[in-house]
Parts: sequence; C-alpha cells; structure tokens
Amino acid sequence: MKTSDFDFDLPEELIAQTPLERRDASRLLVMDKTTGELEHRHFYELPQFLRKGDCLVLNNSRVLPARLIGQRLPGGGACEVLLLTEKGDGVWECLVRPGRRLKPGAKMTFGEGKLTATVEQELSDGNRLVKFHYEGIFLEVLEELGSMPLPPYIREKLEDKERYQTVYSKINGSAAAPTAGLHFTPELLQQIQDMGVKLCYVTLHVGLGTFRPVKAEDILEHEMHSEYCMISEEAAQTINETKQQGGRVICVGTTSCRTIESFAHEDGTMEAKSGWTNIFIYPGYRFKVLDGLITNFHLPQSTLIMLVSALAGREHVLHAYEEAVKEKYRFFSFGDAMLMADV
Repeated sequence: MKTSDFDFDLPEELIAQTPLERRDASRLLVMDKTTGELEHRHFYELPQFLRKGDCLVLNNSRVLPARLIGQRLPGGGACEVLLLTEKGDGVWECLVRPGRRLKPGAKMTFGEGKLTATVEQELSDGNRLVKFHYEGIFLEVLEELGSMPLPPYIREKLEDKERYQTVYSKINGSAAAPTAGLHFTPELLQQIQDMGVKLCYVTLHVGLGTFRPVKAEDILEHEMHSEYCMISEEAAQTINETKQQGGRVICVGTTSCRTIESFAHEDGTMEAKSGWTNIFIYPGYRFKVLDGLITNFHLPQSTLIMLVSALAGREHVLHAYEEAVKEKYRFFSFGDAMLMADV
C-alpha cells in the first residue's frame, strides 16, 4: 500500500485559519461507514445520530502553551523553544531555533529573566534536552510567557488561547490539541448526556509527530511516533458496560481511538492502564473496540487519513473528501468535522 494512495487535492483557501465564533456551528459531514453514503449537517445536530446507550470517548488532554520566544545569552540574538516531553527535574525535550547556535552549553532567557534555560544535550534526531531555571510553579510561568504551538499551516494569530483547548481539557501535556473535540460546548455535552449517552474520558498527550509527513513510499516502512496515554478504571468500566449492553463506542478524535485500541484486549475488553503507544492504524486493521469516530479533516498522505480509511474504506473516505472540497468545508485543526458510523 503506497503513501500516494492517500493523496487528494486541497485548495489552500480551505485550510481554516481561525476558529468559528461558535464552537458547535461548524459543519458535520455524516458518513455511513459501511455504505459510504453522505449527509451534510451541522455539529449541533450530532445528537440526532447518537442513541441511548452509546458511549462517547473524549481525550481530556490539555495543550501546554509550549512555544517560548526569547534571547540567547550572551549577545541577545533571538531564539525559539518548543517543549515536547517532560523528562523530570526541570528538563524537557525540545525543538529549538536556530539549531546551529543552540548547542550543549548554550544559555537562553525568556520574559526578561523570569525563565532561563541551558541546553544540556543534543539528541540523535536534532531535538535538545533543555534544563529550565525559574522560581515558583513551572506551569504558571509557562502560562504567562508561552504561546500556543499552533500547527505550521495556521498563519493567523490566535486571539484567545482557550479556543485551541477543548471545553473539557483537564490534564496538561499536549503539544497540539485533540482537535475533534474543539466543536463541543458544555451545553451540547449536557444535551448528549441527558439523552442517555455516556461520556468517558481518556488521556493521550498529543505530540508534534502527529503532523509529521509520511515520507516512505510504502506505508509499512513509516516509523510511527510515540505518545503517552492513560485509561482510568472508570473509563475502562464504562466502555466495557457499553459493549456488554449493545451500545456503540464512538471516539471523539483519532487520539481517543488510538488510546483505546492500543490498550484493548483481543476480545475488546478494557482495563485501567497507562503507557506509551505508537500504534499505526491503516486499512486492513481490525478494530477491537471502536464502532464510530468523530474526526476533523486530515492532511493528504498523513497517518490520520490512513486511520480513517481503515474504518470506512479508502475509496469511501477519498470520495467524502472530494465532496467536502466541492462543498467548501473547512479543513484541519480549526475546520469542520466528520461523523463516521453506522447511521
């Protein structure tokens, strides 16, 4: 199976640069995952496609304001640091710019000295281990000095940081938002619960690898990035009960999907667990738990379009994307959504 099999033409003007004023006003392309049949709706109409006894699985990871702009010491030349993974004791794995100037031993300052940092090590992939020095609580310093690490295809400034967080975000740790959840409002979630649909929360801290293009011609040669995820006892129990009672498990986003599929037993049962996953889901994969998926529109030739193709078939998915382009849906992180299920 070739990477080029998952390509499609996307006019640049369809890449959403800013979020809509109302989260649930985005459009919703509803797709029957078996027949490929399509229906054009809005996200606030989602409850019409859910049933009592279903379960929505949501990723409650919260995006860190992980992009820091500062100066190199001495000399004051500009520098940029993007926090990726916490290593403990004030040390983070980071992307840095300019890389040629930020070798081990280099020092940086941010926010007029409120935060300083030293590059400790250069890793084989070019990332750096950086030790931060500060007073107080690091996350509070980061909230003050950092900005949201928006994907490279978004060039507009984000006025409100919370619009790149889901309304149910809770556990800090992501370098990018689980964007399928951005469409939900507290009122919509309450309406869904009131109709007898269970909500359960898992955690997967989204890494920047989610934006990494697939460079291998044969998709099986692609090396998948790893991300840390957690399933609580309560979430595992809710999913197990839903399956036992004949309800559907519908994941909100590919991150929720990857979490439950990583930790499910072969018989589809779940238990509380945490750890790293590098699961790569592509056509031919047999889903153990997931029955449906709510997701945004993904980049051409990405691992995410391969994942949705595993659920509904490559031909159905590419046809849906062609239809979305024709109907001028908004694409990617701040764009519109799809529901893929038996509807």
